Amino acid sequence: MFVCRKMMFFVFGLLVHGFQYSLASDINEIVEFVVLPYKYLEYLSDNPTVTWSRYDLSPPTVHLRREEDDLQDQNQHFSGRTSMKLDALDSGDFSLTLRKPHLSDSGTYTCSISSEREEIKLTDVQLQVKGQ
Repeated sequence: MFVCRKMMFFVFGLLVHGFQYSLASDINEIVEFVVLPYKYLEYLSDNPTVTWSRYDLSPPTVHLRREEDDLQDQNQHFSGRTSMKLDALDSGDFSLTLRKPHLSDSGTYTCSISSEREEIKLTDVQLQVKGQ
């Protein structure tokens, strides 16, 4: 795995022909940020919600995006440290950026999309943060 100070590190999650893939990854606390990428290739229904979660936490919400970020129910551990691209719902790029990763950020991150009628789990990404 590639780790570099002051550089980003990519953990890959892909949707290919209906199959979900994710790669586990190890990073060090010294990186500025980690990107958990996910590109959605299907049609988006009206008013979708994209949610990144960690179900081992309470509340589980790491980041939520409707028409814009909705961080009202975000787990406070991630406050001020997460972001998604502004055009995520238009581009289908649901990548999550997590700034200043901590040891306690290690875990399984789940990206899902929901509409008024259904919720679809898109991918799980395993992140392992190691000390310096």
